[in-house]
Amino acid sequence: MSEPRLKSEFRVAAQLRRAHAAGAFAVVARRGDPDAGSIAVKVYLGRRLARLYVQARDHDGNPIWREPFEGAADEDKIDAYLDKERRFDSDLWIIEIEDRNGDGFLD
Repeated sequence: MSEPRLKSEFRVAAQLRRAHAAGAFAVVARRGDPDAGSIAVKVYLGRRLARLYVQARDHDGNPIWREPFEGAADEDKIDAYLDKERRFDSDLWIIEIEDRNGDGFLD
């Protein structure tokens, strides 16, 4: 039997609160399914660079965060990736955070 999962809208709200409490600017750029939508976090670093974290599951079904670009990438490249994901997954949430240290305020 699997553990109960926290609704996506609650996870997003908590992540925004953590970012705001640390003094970072954070917004929901796209609302997904409130119950089970996956979450992507774009962290703007400045100078048109950003990092992307995408919610995934490990082989045991536990939630993890992965970086499709393995570090900082051009913001346009990340936006193109998110556009593609948005077309594929209509339930996707997108959070955008501006933090020069690259903190995504992930769980």
